[in-house]
Amino acid sequence: MVLFNREALETAATLVHKHMSPTPQYTWPLLNEAVGTEVWVKHENHTPTGAFKVRGGITYTDWLKRTQPDVRGICTATRGNHGQSQARAATAAGLIAKIYVPEGNSTEKNAAMAAFGGDVIVHGADFDVARQEAMRVAQEENLAPVPPFHPELVRGVASYALEFFTAAPDLDTVYVPIGCGSGICSVITVRDALGLSTKVVGVVSTEAQAAKLSFEAGRLIETNSAKTFADGMAVRIPVQDAFDIYSKGADRIVAVTDQEVAEAVRAYYRCTHNVAEGAGAAPLAALMQERAAMRGKRVGVIHCGGNIDTDQFVTVLKGGVPQI
Repeated sequence: MVLFNREALETAATLVHKHMSPTPQYTWPLLNEAVGTEVWVKHENHTPTGAFKVRGGITYTDWLKRTQPDVRGICTATRGNHGQSQARAATAAGLIAKIYVPEGNSTEKNAAMAAFGGDVIVHGADFDVARQEAMRVAQEENLAPVPPFHPELVRGVASYALEFFTAAPDLDTVYVPIGCGSGICSVITVRDALGLSTKVVGVVSTEAQAAKLSFEAGRLIETNSAKTFADGMAVRIPVQDAFDIYSKGADRIVAVTDQEVAEAVRAYYRCTHNVAEGAGAAPLAALMQERAAMRGKRVGVIHCGGNIDTDQFVTVLKGGVPQI
């Protein structure tokens, strides 16, 4: 299990804040009206890459340079936000960054990764196939393999949870999307380090339920596919180290449909004029699904990113659901 005390978390946050400002957390009256309770949004769409992953890239690269000073570069796989984070941090540290993505990946996320200095390579039908290839190439080319889940990634990502729980205390429940698990594990880690009683609820897509099925079975369960436009949650194979944390620390895991996610994207834009990608809107979708049970409570949702392709966003605003 990956658990850090408050001192370790605050040290990581200090490092992260040397490279970026803390992101805001707001409660929006129109959103409160739409959901029927007091909702606090942690705006990780306001980071330098438009997503929460940027934080883990900062701490991971710092750790890598300290522990492997002769390393020449990194190799990883992504659906986009992790790749932007790694490309940005690695190239700033003078390292090369090979980033593997699956076929049909977001064209705009691919472009952003390249703009941050990443060498973007398309391989395989989905993220999990791309991940296997990235780990193979890392070994073959003597590059540092960056897994989707690592203690230093979690410690960096946890800086958003530390900001959130400090600025918006006394939250009854926080909804967090689950891809490979760094987000939800960071929230659980900070909650426990601060001694809070906040319930942490994971959110997955109905089309990518590996984390939910594993949580309910008490063991890892893979799925045959993960086809959702909420690409940050499109994972077939859960990560054991992450599962070890959220299986014990989460209250429950909720599955939302692509239709519910699309409605949450529209709600974000209509009520706050913030753009949300699928995974960024998923926590709000889960809260809307559970609105009756949450009425009268103070609830947090993690808006983990706003990097949705333009054509998908247009489709959603017109009332549709992007097809994958």
